[in-house]
Amino acid sequence: MQRRNLLASGLLAATLPDWTLAQALEKSKLTVAVGGKNLLYYLPLTIAEQLGYFKAEGLDVTIVDFAGGSRALQAVVGGSADVVSGAFEHTVNMQFKGQRMRAFVLQGAAPQIVLGINPKTMAGFKTMADLKGKKVGVTAPGSSTNVLLNFVLAKAGLKPSDVSVIGVGAGNGAVAAMRSGQIDAISNLDPVITLLQRSGDLKIISDTRVVAESEKVFGGPMPAACLYAMQSFINSNPNTTQALANAIVRADRWIQKAGAADIIKTVPESFLMGDRAVYIDAFLAAKGALSPDGMIPEKGPQTAFRALASVDDQLAAAKLDLNAVYTNDFVKKANAKYPKG
Repeated sequence: MQRRNLLASGLLAATLPDWTLAQALEKSKLTVAVGGKNLLYYLPLTIAEQLGYFKAEGLDVTIVDFAGGSRALQAVVGGSADVVSGAFEHTVNMQFKGQRMRAFVLQGAAPQIVLGINPKTMAGFKTMADLKGKKVGVTAPGSSTNVLLNFVLAKAGLKPSDVSVIGVGAGNGAVAAMRSGQIDAISNLDPVITLLQRSGDLKIISDTRVVAESEKVFGGPMPAACLYAMQSFINSNPNTTQALANAIVRADRWIQKAGAADIIKTVPESFLMGDRAVYIDAFLAAKGALSPDGMIPEKGPQTAFRALASVDDQLAAAKLDLNAVYTNDFVKKANAKYPKG
């Protein structure tokens, strides 16, 4: 009797869209691997989680944090995670290695990676050539911070082997390594960069938090943080992939309208690294480099390929299908579902 009354009143019918959405997902419970979740580079991922956007799409997402993007990638390759929240260029590199991976929604329109030197150990720094023989900290060897370092070194006529690369993570460990003089330079992201800069422990050499500067460095649009997965996962789970894209697009849009106070209220306290003012400055510095709508630029794959090819002769000679490393199909549907408003 109660069920009949609910149907008559339309209350049960009103709940059906969410129920049918959840039923339509091929995989509602999944794991996303990320390298440095606290970074502003991955802010849309955190916003989607904290504001319940994944849950609203019928997803039960577990986010597993790693010291760098290369380790997050290994988690998916090894089968312990389904999707990577990582740097776009990994999709190009993995195709070269024979693994078909595809980015399907963008979080970052520019890498936000900053390369800087330690004023204590490199007080006489004049040009990039001075980095030869020095210790440079990156989030993890092989990660996007390492890729940017290699690319900038190549432009200065140096090889990756001309410096000692040290993985320092993306949090307090990276800050401590710089302040103690364990490393002479660092390639890292916010809030680490802003924290070091404010305390006088960093002199910036290259800053890709500014989209125009990023395009100048890389010679074109360089897509950064994105969600990507094995092509086989996307093929088997198109509805789940769409749900993930929907959540990130909503987060992208929310961030563009958000003020510093909104961000501070939403991110976990641990992300602030003990200094809210630093995090606010970092957010304001990074906001322009975050994607407004999740769309991956058409020329982005070519830019990423050039960056990787500059330090890898074998990859440079490879014939890759760059159209296969990304798709905007899911993002277009997500933007239609959550139009700008």
